Amino acid sequence: MGQCCNCWLWAIVYITDDFDLSSSVEGLVVAMSVIGATVITTCSGGISDWLGRRPMLIASSVLYFVSGLVMLWSPNVYVLCLARLLDGFGIGLAVTLVPVHISETAPSDIRGLLNTLPQFLGSGGMFLSYCMVFGMSLLASPSWRLMLGILSILSLIYFVLTVFYLPESPRWLVSKGRMLEAKKVLQSLRGTEDVSGEMALLVEGLGDETSLEEAQLMILMVRKQLTKTKSGYMDPKRAFPGLPDLQLGRVHLSVLSLAKEAWQPRMCV
Repeated sequence: MGQCCNCWLWAIVYITDDFDLSSSVEGLVVAMSVIGATVITTCSGGISDWLGRRPMLIASSVLYFVSGLVMLWSPNVYVLCLARLLDGFGIGLAVTLVPVHISETAPSDIRGLLNTLPQFLGSGGMFLSYCMVFGMSLLASPSWRLMLGILSILSLIYFVLTVFYLPESPRWLVSKGRMLEAKKVLQSLRGTEDVSGEMALLVEGLGDETSLEEAQLMILMVRKQLTKTKSGYMDPKRAFPGLPDLQLGRVHLSVLSLAKEAWQPRMCV
């Protein structure tokens, strides 16, 4: 994103001369990316709740790649505007969903640190793009197509990382009742087999978003670790020893009671 934004500061000078743009059309070409990002962010939350975080981030990388190729090829200003619009869609999805995915996936002790990485990498991309474009401007005939088309190379790295290494958000999986998948993702991320405590916290945190059937599945997975007290609460230290005391406190049994009938033996009359 940082590379794309800064390359345009230089490339628009050569684009204006190449296509003989008026000031109003020049402003429209630059603004198309912002328009695309604004449009996509208004609906990205609902779509990601429906399809998932990972597919939307993969779509973002594909949009980056396609927009870079189209900008490299652009025969006229209309195609260039379309490429800028697609680029804005990719930017909007990435800016909106990357912090969400980090917040739902990262451990609580490093969540804040990881959420600073998008801003840090964006600033680093701006610096590197300044250096790259400055070097290109020293050439005898600078090419704005090359300045913008190089975005496709970077987007391929983005695509490979999202497809092969990016897991789905455990919280989103739990919200859809896909408990076993969420458990496997957490085990892979945390490097431990015992993630039942964090799974219980995800169900508790979802609150009204979690249906009775989903809660029942969750309880069936962790019921062997439950410890019920007379006060009507579950002691998390005894039930889930891996949870940090200061962050958890005591997990209320209101969610767990939803599945009471699922794990209590039925009496035959």
